[in-house]
Amino acid sequence: MTAEQSSVETVHTPPTQAPAPAPLPPRSPAPSPPPLSLKQAWLVLAVVFLAEIMDLIDTSVANLAGPSIRADLGGGPMTLQWILAAYTAAFAIGLVTSGRLGDLLGRRRLFLLGMAGFTLASAACGFAPGPVFLIVARVFQGLFGAVMIPQGMALVKVVFPREHLRKALMPFGPVMGLATVAGPILAGWLLHLDLFGSQWRSIFLINVPFGVAALALGLRVLPRYSGEDPSARLDLTGVGLLTAGSALLIVPLIEGRDLGWPWWTWAMTAASVGVFALFVASERRSDHPVITPSLLGRRSFVVGLVVVGGFYASLSAFVLVVNLLLQQGLRWTPLHVGLTLIPWAVGTAVAVLLAGGYLAERLGRATLRLGLAVAVAGLLVLVWTTAHWGSGVTFWRLAPSLFLTGFGSGLVFVPVFDFVLGEATAEEVGTGAGMLNAVQQFAGAVGVAALGTVFFARAAQGSFTGAAELVFAVCAVLYVLTFLCVGLLPKDAQQAHG
Repeated sequence: MTAEQSSVETVHTPPTQAPAPAPLPPRSPAPSPPPLSLKQAWLVLAVVFLAEIMDLIDTSVANLAGPSIRADLGGGPMTLQWILAAYTAAFAIGLVTSGRLGDLLGRRRLFLLGMAGFTLASAACGFAPGPVFLIVARVFQGLFGAVMIPQGMALVKVVFPREHLRKALMPFGPVMGLATVAGPILAGWLLHLDLFGSQWRSIFLINVPFGVAALALGLRVLPRYSGEDPSARLDLTGVGLLTAGSALLIVPLIEGRDLGWPWWTWAMTAASVGVFALFVASERRSDHPVITPSLLGRRSFVVGLVVVGGFYASLSAFVLVVNLLLQQGLRWTPLHVGLTLIPWAVGTAVAVLLAGGYLAERLGRATLRLGLAVAVAGLLVLVWTTAHWGSGVTFWRLAPSLFLTGFGSGLVFVPVFDFVLGEATAEEVGTGAGMLNAVQQFAGAVGVAALGTVFFARAAQGSFTGAAELVFAVCAVLYVLTFLCVGLLPKDAQQAHG
């Protein structure tokens, strides 16, 4: 071998592999923040209650202010129905979706965003220059309310230990009931005061200071971590079908009477049934359904929502028509109407205390039946009173029937909430409460739209009293049908809790 050969010859050795890197130790999950103290948890509950009260009162105050709004801004009966239904329909449509958004974007963030938007939209309602502007502002108010409310329930579920969660949820039924009946009385008082010459505008502007206070307290006490699910996804198909079905039902109910029920109103109503059926089918196939599927398999939850729907459709229509009868038919002042509703509010408050503290635990679902039966009796007495006295009705002549109707309603508020969520697990209670709120609001919107249409159609024939009697009778029939549905619930809410 020559030197030259040796200089060019290379030795081929197998390539050496780089040593494998040492395996990384398994990543430990990010530590959860320390739990809030019980005192802090109750402060979170206070913020959530304030949001719930603002929502519920805002739903009902517009009923009493409706005639004043129409007199100031103009528009016909259809405009008034849109002003009343725009909030509740937008709220109901957005409520179910926003519960899932809380998992994606953070419940604290969405709650504060919803509260800020709700407060700004309330101010926009208060300064509305015309009916179209007010309707649009009410839609935004409802959408922001829908963003806010389900996050509050989920936050309550997170901050309270399991052994205290049920105690924290118990006041929701009474608060929802009392806030519903307090709205018209508050509206009558504010309309009478006419603060700074604001007339009806004060019922919306009053939300602004409360909203600012809730935002300030929420920034301090709401936990930054609230159990979000990073794997959650938003089912856009389900959201689209739910929104489309709701709009197809609400629009013809509100506009049909004024337009003479053209063919397209009937077509839209029929189409809504098909779209809702498609929504149910889509939910069954979806990997990330809008509504937690396990809830729909619970009899207590499904039947309870049917009971809530029938009850609130009738209740919302009743509140609207009482206000229209007394203000537009009998020319009573808003303050006079608000004071006349005091027996109704007192009856509700007494019944809420009885149902929450004694009756619901001892009687179970019989409490719901008793409440609905008393409410039917009150409505029938109200029909007789208006038919017998006509324009000669007074506070004292209306008081017995209003007290009975309120007492019956109050017996329903507390136990129905317990039955609907009775079988829900801790993981389902947030979605379940969101569905409960959604059905309540949507049923109220449908009740106002459908029975409001019945009232205005009959009143156009020249008899406000006859129109009110007809609606009160229909409300009584709805309560009877709801009474029959109660029989499908477990006999006792404790059975639902397992």
